[in-house]
Formats: sequence, structure tokens, C-alpha cells
Amino acid sequence: MGIYNDIMFPTSPLNREKPHTAGMSAAERAAYNKKTGGNLKAPQPEGGSRKESYCARSAGIKKCKDPDKNGDCPNDIARRNWKC
Repeated sequence: MGIYNDIMFPTSPLNREKPHTAGMSAAERAAYNKKTGGNLKAPQPEGGSRKESYCARSAGIKKCKDPDKNGDCPNDIARRNWKC
């Protein structure tokens, strides 16, 4: 049992069965918000202050050691979804 079991994940996100698609789906965000009282929002690819802030922060993240079959890391996928 880890911290993730207390929030919403049955196991660590590192041991997920579904492929990593960079972030939570709308259903996963809704479940997380309901369980924790949080207010996670969807990506903001159309622009705005959240997008600018995210793109600036994520630009400095190092490449992962084991990219997927397309050579992408989770950060690469997320930055593409945010249109950084």
C-alpha cells in the first residue's frame, strides 16, 4: 500500500496497465477531484496563462531513460497535447 492507494490509483502510476497517454482522462480527473476535493483542470492547449506557465516549467524536464516505441517520453507527449 502506497500513497497512491489513498488517493485514487489502485497501484502506483508506474505500474499502470494502460499505456501512458500523458495525464489523466476526464473521468480520472473527476474521480480524483471527487475523492480529494481537488480542482484538477484539463490541459489548456488553446492558450492562456496556464499554458504559458506549464510550457515554461516543462521545458526544463530531462529526457526519460526508457522512451516508448515512438521515442517519446511522457513529458514529450504532454507537451505535444499542450501544444508547447
